[in-house]
Amino acid sequence: MRTPIIAGNWKMNNTIADTKALITDLIPLVKDAKAEVVICTPYTDLATAVEMTKGTNIKVGAENVHWAEKGAFTGEISANMLVELGVTYVIIGHSERRQYFGETDQTVNARVKAALAKGLKPIICVGETLEEREGGKVEEVLVRQTTEALKDIAKEELGNIVVAYEPVWAIGTGKTATAEVANDTIKIIRDTIAKLYCPACAEEKVRIQYGGSMNPKNVKELMSMPEIDGGLIGGASLKAADFSLVVNY
Repeated sequence: MRTPIIAGNWKMNNTIADTKALITDLIPLVKDAKAEVVICTPYTDLATAVEMTKGTNIKVGAENVHWAEKGAFTGEISANMLVELGVTYVIIGHSERRQYFGETDQTVNARVKAALAKGLKPIICVGETLEEREGGKVEEVLVRQTTEALKDIAKEELGNIVVAYEPVWAIGTGKTATAEVANDTIKIIRDTIAKLYCPACAEEKVRIQYGGSMNPKNVKELMSMPEIDGGLIGGASLKAADFSLVVNY
């Protein structure tokens, strides 16, 4: 019912030359994928990525977007700019943006609205820190982040939204939630969406990814879980062979 979606988050990696090499290697490896394939690249690589993936099954996403259409926001990029480049998806609220760059639940919501208004599909990141998990606050954090991110978002837009559950304690640490823990935690997010909108909306429209160090070794087990619709892949997306193994799980 829900088409799986595997998205690579390149973070601050890859020059244009690196991008050309990686995409050239990746295209034949993922051409028969049953999951939707997305690569989210740094801004400087987007034009190259869009051009190189034309006519393929690979879609391109950005790693952030500003909530304003234009203005005095030095260093920021608007939704219009991304649309003009041919971008389809955009990551919003990644834990690194929250941790290092002052992203809040409110700015996440503003960015989501801006993205949807221009036809971009947001990949909204939510997730708890190790301290929050150990303190028994997982549900509290996820309900809050999900509710705030979707504030004033119409039910009709849910089909354009992807949520990525990324346990902050499992990103880049080599730690991974067990498949069962990841599934149970993602169910909290889906149940929250069901309460905000309707059970069918949550069950049929919203795809929820796991974003905590999914890799070729654990992808099969994670993707066998009923609540997990894909992955937001960090390190493993920087090598064509590794990313293709995840995509073709």
